[in-house]
Amino acid sequence: MEKPESLADFYKNKFDWMPDNFKNEMGHFNVFPLEPFVGEKAQPIPYKRRDFYKISLAKGNSKVYFADQVVKVKKQALCFSNPQIPYKWEHLEEYRSGYFCIFNTHFFHQFGNLNQYSVFQPNGTHIFELTDEQVALIEPIYQRMLDEINSDYVYKYDVLRNLVFELLHFAMKMESSASLENKNLNASQRIAALFLELLERQFPIDDAHQRMQFRTASDFAGQLNIHVNHLNRAVKEVTQKTTSQLIAERTVQEAKILLKHSHWNVAEIGFALGFQEPTHFNSFFKKQLGTSPLKYRKE
Repeated sequence: MEKPESLADFYKNKFDWMPDNFKNEMGHFNVFPLEPFVGEKAQPIPYKRRDFYKISLAKGNSKVYFADQVVKVKKQALCFSNPQIPYKWEHLEEYRSGYFCIFNTHFFHQFGNLNQYSVFQPNGTHIFELTDEQVALIEPIYQRMLDEINSDYVYKYDVLRNLVFELLHFAMKMESSASLENKNLNASQRIAALFLELLERQFPIDDAHQRMQFRTASDFAGQLNIHVNHLNRAVKEVTQKTTSQLIAERTVQEAKILLKHSHWNVAEIGFALGFQEPTHFNSFFKKQLGTSPLKYRKE
């Protein structure tokens, strides 16, 4: 399976440079006008996954390939992309404008669980066609993002998180309660959504006495009261990743945060992440990242 595009890949492909704050483990956020990325000289956007979140306001006739769907945008739309679902835009007319912002899970560490919002769930609505009046309300949010990220305000990233939440809630208010309740999900989507919700519910780990309860596919299957093979098939079908892969990725993500931003020793971090022995945690971490927890902490 093709490797998802990372934030590092995004900057390399689009700009051939990296922002100064990119290696800040507290998370990454950026916002851009759309115009420089469209037109004759623009590179085509491949259909693939990204390992970051993206919220786009695009004006102009276009097609959006999202998972197994093709959505035609007649005039303008707000689109929410997440790391679980592959996508690409295909613009169908010369005049295109808009904005987009990108951010990773770390950016919202301790500020909420992004996967609880329907626009980022596998079964959620991801593309919202907009009226001119709605665009007039959304454009100033992006303009404020651009102003804020270029400011020297010490708490500007708090402001930017709030602006992202404004976009989230604007879109979710567009869905009626009835459509949210009656959304026709297939069984695999429902199971994958429940699995991802249960996985995320274990984080963040804020206390050394707190411990991951579910670490294996069997643990999750038992909690969801389904056979482990059924869970594995559903998760693979929806996310194109194995259950074990997703658990390992989320575990190592939390391990990296704790190693950089807590004073706990490696044994305490390993125990909180469900490893009985420090050697087991060391082996897991090295397998995932190619370096030991202690070396990573010192980098």
